Amino acid sequence: MSREPEDVATPSRDGDLLSLARLSVGRDAVRDILDWLGRRTGGAALLVGADGKVLAGPVGRLGPGTRMSRAVGTAVADLSRRGSSAAVVDTGGPSRVHLLRLDGGAPDRSAASLVARAEEQVGYLAVVAAPERQLGELLADAARTLSLCWRVEEAERARRRIVAADAHGREAVLHLLMVGDVPPARRIASALRPHLPDALRVCVIECVGRQRYEVAAEIDRSLAGRAWIVPCPVRSNHLIALVPAEPSGDAPAPSREAARRGAGRADPADRLGRLITARARQCRVGMSEPVALPDTATGYEQAFHALAVARAATEGYARFDRQHELVPLTGPDGYPWAQRLLQPCLDHVPARRADPGAVELLGTLSSWLAFDTAASRHLKIHRNTLTGRLRLLNALLGLDLLRVPDRSAAWLALRLRAAPRPDDPRAGAVPAETVPAAREVTLDHLLAAPAVTVWARARLRPLRAADRSTGFETVRAWLAADTNLSATSAGLGISVSATRKRLVRAEQALGRSLVHAPDARHELWLALRAVELADG
Repeated sequence: MSREPEDVATPSRDGDLLSLARLSVGRDAVRDILDWLGRRTGGAALLVGADGKVLAGPVGRLGPGTRMSRAVGTAVADLSRRGSSAAVVDTGGPSRVHLLRLDGGAPDRSAASLVARAEEQVGYLAVVAAPERQLGELLADAARTLSLCWRVEEAERARRRIVAADAHGREAVLHLLMVGDVPPARRIASALRPHLPDALRVCVIECVGRQRYEVAAEIDRSLAGRAWIVPCPVRSNHLIALVPAEPSGDAPAPSREAARRGAGRADPADRLGRLITARARQCRVGMSEPVALPDTATGYEQAFHALAVARAATEGYARFDRQHELVPLTGPDGYPWAQRLLQPCLDHVPARRADPGAVELLGTLSSWLAFDTAASRHLKIHRNTLTGRLRLLNALLGLDLLRVPDRSAAWLALRLRAAPRPDDPRAGAVPAETVPAAREVTLDHLLAAPAVTVWARARLRPLRAADRSTGFETVRAWLAADTNLSATSAGLGISVSATRKRLVRAEQALGRSLVHAPDARHELWLALRAVELADG
């Protein structure tokens, strides 16, 4: 916006009012009006709070501790005490300070409430100008416009604070769901609305620029406010939506198995995914299958894997292609092994109250396995704090969480611990005498089971069927190098960019993410190990 020309030489009230009207509709109306008023009077114009603190304007011209600043502070205190609306303060120097109260105008920023009473929202327009200046009429006109503009800007700042607080609350709900703390997530969600559904699909949308705000509005409008929408706390171009997988109304809560089969009679998720890509053609959408609310983290991983497929899909949308999961195939041996591996962490008692306990450590482990180094952003902790927690986890679990084999063991243990126990009625009762003692169970013992071998061969078949550049050897070299691209490319004798291209093609063959976390490294390593054990 172009600034108004200097008009000190030819003052005119009509011209002043026209200038104020033009400036009042600008993006930074308060600052522009104060700048214009300073030029118009040949001095400096500021907004001063009821406590004498400068709220807007050239602070350097009236810095703290200066004689002028002390004079303004004294005059503001005197005006507030007497209830006067205007004053002219002689500072004993070449300038005077003209003060005019903005009735109901500049709010006192020290107020604890976002909405303070009108009589508490009183500030002052202060103009430092030469003594011979007669500014009464000009200041009165400017004060009326300035008061309205300041209130509009304060209302916008309050709105942004509320929006930010709401976004932080929604992010907290998503974090609680990702670590499995469903009850507190439900309590917070009940205050923010909408209520969390019992069965849902997780939708991950990859956007360009500010598109995710437009996409969020489109999702909210399409589902009549029933979706839980959160900007991804880890990736700035991702949007996460928890879409109800059951019809609205008082439907009974489905079990986890029912959710996986597709709870509810109406599922708007597919229509929504295609609608998003049709409206925003640069967006890519990955959709999970229906999952129960406690399995939100699993749904997110599914949606992220589907997003890797959607990037190469013509319509830009893909649903997760379920294959048999490894966890149920481990049988009754799985839970004792997982419990034994994680028990040192579960029994950990921190030396200080400020140190992380068992639940926080397990949440850190889950986040590290899913997001790798981006876990610090996901958990909102410093990277040094993350490093310290991983060091503690390594000591407790006897693992090296920088290496893929140990990470894969921890990943499977967390999955087994979250799954129904062998003696859980939902999984079918297993006699206690058929469950081997925990000390006899090893990871190789689990992976050597015939059912796991069948699963592993099926899991790796797309790589073996693909051409050499997306095949088995590339992924095996990547896993052997602990997913380090430089080491992988050196082992294969090709460039890093060529290795990355091979892995991208392997993503399409597998239907799983490999280049970006959360990726399928743990699942693939376990499949490779199972095949190695079967082949001797």
